[in-house]
Amino acid sequence: MDRRNPESPVGEAQSIESKSVEARGSALPTAVEVVRPSRLLMRGETGIARAGLILAGIVLVAMATSGWWTYQAQRDAVATARRQQVAAVESLLWQSTEVLLAQDEVSAVRRLVADAGRTYNLKRCRIVLPDNGILASSEPSQINLHKLPVTWSDTPMEAGQNTASEMLVTLSHPLQIAGRGSARLDLAAPIDYPLSVFLETQAGVGAIGAAALVSLLLVYRNMRWRLRAMGAIREALLALSQGELSMAALAVGPDLGPEAIAWNDLLIEKDKLSTLVVVGAIRDPVNDRRVNKGDLDAAFDAMSQGLVLINDKLEAKFVNGAAAVFLQTRREQMVGSGVGQFIKYKEVLAAIEGVAAGTVRRRMTLEVKQEGGGSTGVLKFSIRPVRREDSAAAMVIIEDVTQQRVADEARNAFVAQATHELRTPLTNIRLYVETAIEEGEANPSVRTNALNVINQEARRLESIVTEMLSVSEIEAGCFKLNRAEVRLDALFAELLADYEPQARDKSIDLKMNLPPKLPAIKGDRDKINVALHNLVGNALKYTSLKGKVAINVTIDKGTLTVEIVDSGIGIDAEDQKHIFNKFYRAKDPRVSKIVGTGLGLTLAREVVRLHGGEITVDSQLDKGSRFTLTLPIDVEAV
Repeated sequence: MDRRNPESPVGEAQSIESKSVEARGSALPTAVEVVRPSRLLMRGETGIARAGLILAGIVLVAMATSGWWTYQAQRDAVATARRQQVAAVESLLWQSTEVLLAQDEVSAVRRLVADAGRTYNLKRCRIVLPDNGILASSEPSQINLHKLPVTWSDTPMEAGQNTASEMLVTLSHPLQIAGRGSARLDLAAPIDYPLSVFLETQAGVGAIGAAALVSLLLVYRNMRWRLRAMGAIREALLALSQGELSMAALAVGPDLGPEAIAWNDLLIEKDKLSTLVVVGAIRDPVNDRRVNKGDLDAAFDAMSQGLVLINDKLEAKFVNGAAAVFLQTRREQMVGSGVGQFIKYKEVLAAIEGVAAGTVRRRMTLEVKQEGGGSTGVLKFSIRPVRREDSAAAMVIIEDVTQQRVADEARNAFVAQATHELRTPLTNIRLYVETAIEEGEANPSVRTNALNVINQEARRLESIVTEMLSVSEIEAGCFKLNRAEVRLDALFAELLADYEPQARDKSIDLKMNLPPKLPAIKGDRDKINVALHNLVGNALKYTSLKGKVAINVTIDKGTLTVEIVDSGIGIDAEDQKHIFNKFYRAKDPRVSKIVGTGLGLTLAREVVRLHGGEITVDSQLDKGSRFTLTLPIDVEAV
């Protein structure tokens, strides 16, 4: 605890620092909450508004251009359709009228002309003879020849000029009446532009333009909402570059989003740094008085345990670096703050309150599980009273005991699993011993069977104990290799001989594919043999009757590769991530019916890794598995 005189220079420095912090704490809210006059555009929104206006102008120009183009295209389409219609009527009339006039069917011709004029809204539809006599017309009042002459001039009449304006289509076609003479068919048709269709089209274009403007407005509002903080910060930076240092002028409203809050926090840190520079300048003259205190602080910071000293007001008076790390808080924020701000565990707070108040005068130890901050663990809190000048206080020592608890859980799991695995063979041995004693004399076959089972269970028990002892050595870090020359040809021959009977019992096709020449390698023969036995034994164990198991051995570039391929039940992709873990067995229901400890693959991988190699697995459920073992070769072939 700091017992310096408040009137000392250090006390004055602390007073200045606390006042600066208080002033800073009161200044920023004022800056954030200052009421600015209402503006058409928000702070920093000028650039966004300019871009929005340009885009709106582009949309309006595009909409106007589209409206004009569609209007012209519709007019052209209407005029073209009308010209094609009149041309079709002309073709039909001149072919029909020539035939009818040749047969002296004047009445039929006049009806045809009248019907065509009325049906197709023709302004002029008539048949003219050489002397300008009108024989038939869509307007009966224009007819001045009521009877077709017997003959007349057969000089072909010249066709009138065909014209097509925006409002009128004019066509003229010469007629040749067989045995009588020539005539001419004159057509004139007005072009009507339906206003309703144009209005509908323009209304559609306008609706599309309006939808585009509304969409643009929505996009603008979204951009405005997202970039409003950046615009305000930009204006603040421009003000800062011009020499503005006032917090009220540089701070932005926190309602602008997380960027604004981060900017305001940055301003606070800047102001705090400036204050610390001033305070540090004041503290420099008295640093010589704190040499011993500084050495003590350094010693506390070197501790691996966290240390927090708390006064009777439940405020932290001293915190070392380890405590700040364990509590995931900055030490500067902890000193002088209430203990409840950085210790969130209710049982620990209750113990600290009791010790600091003086009501509890004994040491208290609590363990809590730490979660959050990207890590989990177990923290041990030791709270003990510290009394000085009749003022109650508490000292809290914090230790990370995560590894100890993990080791305890692993040890307990190991003991439980070992007990479970050893119980089954021991029970079988006891039962068959009793059977051999009770029935062996009378029935030798029963005794022989019992002895065989006892032998098998004893070998199984030996295998389990060997595996467990090896795993224990691995965990203790004393699992070592006895390296010597290992002849691979003899090793694989023994491996095949050991498992051929088991393969025959299950009618499994067991094959071993060896290269013509096998080298000798340096390694621990017994441990390599254990690894291979575990892999081959698993392949036979998890392969059903009449299945296939192949052991493929290859030598390539100084590496021995052994592949054990089976057609068994396979391993699920999720289980493949854990099969090399201690005591882990796949969750497939078929696996639970097969005897196993879950240690074989763990031991095999550790043996191979100690030799500088690796084991990998590739498997598909119900399609089989492929375990690949690789070992480096240190000795050339002999």
